[in-house]
Amino acid sequence: VMENQNISVSRAKQSLFGIFLCVYLVTLTGNLLIILAIGSDLHLHTPMCFFLANLSFVDMGLTSSTVSKMLVNVQTRHHTISYTGCLTQMYFFLMFGDLDSFFLAAMAYDRYVAICHPLYYSTVMSPQVCALILVLCWVLTNVVALTHTLLMARLSFCVTGEIAHFFCDITPVLKLSCSDTHINEMMVFVLGGTVLIIPFLCIVTSYIYIVPAILRVRTHGGAGKAFSTCSSHLCIVCVFYGTLFSAYLCPPSIASEDKDIATAAMYTIVTPTLNPFIYSLRNKDMKRALKRLFSQRKI
Repeated sequence: VMENQNISVSRAKQSLFGIFLCVYLVTLTGNLLIILAIGSDLHLHTPMCFFLANLSFVDMGLTSSTVSKMLVNVQTRHHTISYTGCLTQMYFFLMFGDLDSFFLAAMAYDRYVAICHPLYYSTVMSPQVCALILVLCWVLTNVVALTHTLLMARLSFCVTGEIAHFFCDITPVLKLSCSDTHINEMMVFVLGGTVLIIPFLCIVTSYIYIVPAILRVRTHGGAGKAFSTCSSHLCIVCVFYGTLFSAYLCPPSIASEDKDIATAAMYTIVTPTLNPFIYSLRNKDMKRALKRLFSQRKI
């Protein structure tokens, strides 16, 4: 009986490995194609696509920082991670996760300027401004990730245990510490709330102005065309923030380890996988660029 159970467990782990490996490869391939399509098509050299290409790169990094280690654990059946490895994974996970949020806000601002102030678009969203926004996003997210990582490094862990996640997230790791974690918890609340809420409010505020502007469009098909430029972005925002808020703002009374793991998997694996499909299926210019890219590869 024990032998049959071991065989069943082994098969289940192999199936899990195969599923996550396929999802991981699809994520990398899809986001890489988005980057190549934007880079190879001059019609897509716009501020919106510039941030989309950076978002695709960040999604590749976000998934790689978590799923790669999980795949190794499943394959080797060695469900541990070194202290240094845990801090390193935490740093990159926080950085890429925060960058996702900031780039979505930058894309919302781009749509706001394009729809509400089209005459000033080329000036407001100039290459210099886009580069400045990009640098600010990277600097701010690196500072936040580094702060959390350094604060975690000062803690001592006098007991060993398994983290109730498939990666080194802050909250599960703090539960294993025997040190005073009040400063860490306060910084999670302050910095974590800042990098999540402020970009989200920027997105909401942008669309508060965008929606009335679209409704005021009187030309035939103009409103539909204007909204189509925002639909892909809105889909990604809903998926990203829906799973993120479910994971981190869920009341303790209804939270559970299984639910936390499921929501964490959604925004670290499923969301980066869906992003390329959402943009490639809902954006005509992206469709044409991808077709042109594949035709060039065939030649």
